Amino acid sequence: MEREQIIENYFESWIDKNNAILRKTFDPNIIYSESYGPEYHGLHAIESWFEDWTKRGTVFVWNIKQFIHQGNLTAVEWYFKCEYEAEVEEFDGVSLIEFSNDNLIVNLKEFQSKIPHYYPYK
Repeated sequence: MEREQIIENYFESWIDKNNAILRKTFDPNIIYSESYGPEYHGLHAIESWFEDWTKRGTVFVWNIKQFIHQGNLTAVEWYFKCEYEAEVEEFDGVSLIEFSNDNLIVNLKEFQSKIPHYYPYK
């Protein structure tokens, strides 16, 4: 499967609350860093996080704006909107994703840019 499709399927799994894709997406020794600090080590931790998060939250939108590829690395620019514990959040973000030779994700780092953007020198 093409790397872009793997990422698209993963993002969609959050909207669908479908964890079936996780084992097809991540290496067992994955290291995953969320944009606001939490870090998960190993597929088991990812599965636990997914199950816990989707019980308390809903992803409404996780739209991909663009992909940038270099070797085994892919950068993805995206827009994200969710409700978590009755609070709605939205932000822009970037994920830096490292793939194994088997096209499994071995490292993923997320970064966010808060919305709304503003122009202090307008």
